[in-house]
Amino acid sequence: MVNRFTSVSTALTLKVVGVVLILSFLLDFLLLLFPFLPTDRTWQIGLATNLVDRGIVPLVGLGILFAGHWIESADSDRPPNLDLRFPALVLASILGLMFLLIFPLHLNNVNQAKNQTVTKINEDAEQAERQLNNQLSQLQAQLNTEQGKAQLQQARNQTKAQLTEILNDEQKYKQALASPQVPPAIKEVLKKAKADPKELDKAIEKQTDIEGLRTQQISQVRQRKEEAEKQAKDNAWKSGLRTGISSLLLSIGYIIIGWTGLKGMGTLQSGQKKTPAPR
Repeated sequence: MVNRFTSVSTALTLKVVGVVLILSFLLDFLLLLFPFLPTDRTWQIGLATNLVDRGIVPLVGLGILFAGHWIESADSDRPPNLDLRFPALVLASILGLMFLLIFPLHLNNVNQAKNQTVTKINEDAEQAERQLNNQLSQLQAQLNTEQGKAQLQQARNQTKAQLTEILNDEQKYKQALASPQVPPAIKEVLKKAKADPKELDKAIEKQTDIEGLRTQQISQVRQRKEEAEKQAKDNAWKSGLRTGISSLLLSIGYIIIGWTGLKGMGTLQSGQKKTPAPR
């Protein structure tokens, strides 16, 4: 009597847990649909990712549900009080088809989103280069005037005087190298000028050379563009691989459970129909 009660209680508990897991996934699925933006590629990617991340929950629920049914049927010759196998198998088949469709759709969406991101990065980099060229061209035009040349020479003299003062004072030199407020480029100039005073004039002239600044800053813009492109491609590859492979594996699992189970139940039913009635 105790064993009978224990098996019934265990079977019921497993069924309840399985149903709760399945229903919680279906509830999450409905909530993820809102706001409903089927034409938005970002929404599609987010929906697919969230569904795949939660896709294991109903799979576990199905396993627990069928375990409860097996315990209940193994302990008694009577049919179970509530047989949920057929709707569960239909749901598994539907989920299998859904995750199978998610696999190619998600890969395509991720690829399209990556292409859009790379195009935006290239457009932003081109715009940044144009703005930089315009600004430096205007500055070059100003420096070509007599007033501009005088101001440039004055700025060079002031910079040289300030750096020379630091180089001639050992304490100030050490403080400048240790200070986090001094840019690394200035520290590098101080180190080179300390070893060779001629490097100071070369460094000051280089820092005020428009073409040199143009080359340096454009190089930085292009380097940032390449880094952003690489990050966008890496993120797309990781998202496509992770979500795509997981979706494919989930679809295989659900299809095997659903179609195999439905086929087995259909075979049993057809076999029962072929049994001749006793006369």
